[in-house]
Amino acid sequence: MRVPGSKSIANRALVCAALAGGDSVIRNISDSTDTTMMLNALDQMGVLARAAGSEVRVSGTGGALYAPKFPVPVGNAGTTLRFLISVAARAKGVTTFEGSERMAGRPITPLVDALAGLGVRVDVAVPMSRYSVHGGSIKGGRTSVSGEKSSQFVSSLLLAAPGLQHGLDLAVPGVVSSAPYVTMTLRVMKDFGVEVQVRDGGFEVSREARYFPAEYTVEADASGATYPFAAAAIVGGAVRVPDLAQDSMQSDAGLVDVLVRMGCTVRWERDAAVMERHGTLRGVEVDMNAMPDAVPALVAAALFAEGSTRIRNVAHLRYKESDRLGTLAEQLRLLGANITVLDDGLDIHPVPLHGAQLDPHEDHRLAMMFGLIGLRVPGVVVEDPMCVRKSYPRFWEELDRLSHS
Repeated sequence: MRVPGSKSIANRALVCAALAGGDSVIRNISDSTDTTMMLNALDQMGVLARAAGSEVRVSGTGGALYAPKFPVPVGNAGTTLRFLISVAARAKGVTTFEGSERMAGRPITPLVDALAGLGVRVDVAVPMSRYSVHGGSIKGGRTSVSGEKSSQFVSSLLLAAPGLQHGLDLAVPGVVSSAPYVTMTLRVMKDFGVEVQVRDGGFEVSREARYFPAEYTVEADASGATYPFAAAAIVGGAVRVPDLAQDSMQSDAGLVDVLVRMGCTVRWERDAAVMERHGTLRGVEVDMNAMPDAVPALVAAALFAEGSTRIRNVAHLRYKESDRLGTLAEQLRLLGANITVLDDGLDIHPVPLHGAQLDPHEDHRLAMMFGLIGLRVPGVVVEDPMCVRKSYPRFWEELDRLSHS
């Protein structure tokens, strides 16, 4: 099964390229909804991005942006909205973003408060899912942000900081959920010429820091790869995923190690990973805080294991495209699943399952998880299947190839 380029990496690289001075080339860009929305938003803010197949040439403006005349649609794309709220602080005028109904229920206050500490006003109209950034006067300086509900708040501020008059001294008190995604941000920024100083309790971007144009290749999406990996665990046999490296910067690649603990084996080739299961699949207890987007694929595999599985330390999944814990459990119970929602995770006790019609609530990762379950359970019907366009537009085509191989 072939997976697209990582939208998480792509959206970070696109912001860096947009703020650089000159032309960058970004390769292996997927046609996912999140990436398409990022490209459209940057275009509306004055950044020329020319796509040719899976390659995009970005003409960076060196940080000179303008507020679009019309609202910028962001749908339910968390990285697109959250990253661009900070970027829009640099654009003269008021930039308004419009999100989906679900986006209105996802956290944004910590980022708004952090920008207020830098003198930036952001008006949030929750029922309408509208976010208006009064930009053009940000100079940088010191502020703080909580990353407890989303690491994207931290990444947003860091990505927008290079080129600010006073740089950025960012305090991040407490625990950061999905912390490896901040590490991903730092690595992408470094590839565009910016070294962020990491210190106890925060980060520092110097006032001299500037992005430089780069040629950049996006890794295959490790989050998308969790589904073919879980498919091998569920049905047995082997699945090969091209273009995924063993030293991937994406934390969701860690699901490989979890599946190995459950009884699978993995073979890393020069340009691919091969997941296999030929024996018994066993339940496991695991902390998934560092790889939350891999949880749905793991749950799908756990339904067919021998013994229970406990997933811990993922309370922040309640703030994803859906309440991913509550919605997941609610829908799986329609199949007859024995699943318990904990304060910070899930308990899965395998039992015989039956077919049912399942609603992913516009959550691409739940739709793909339901597809995996249908490999073993007849009669699984997935509503709104094309919500997978958010991250993996060709998922159903690839799954069909798998099921007929």
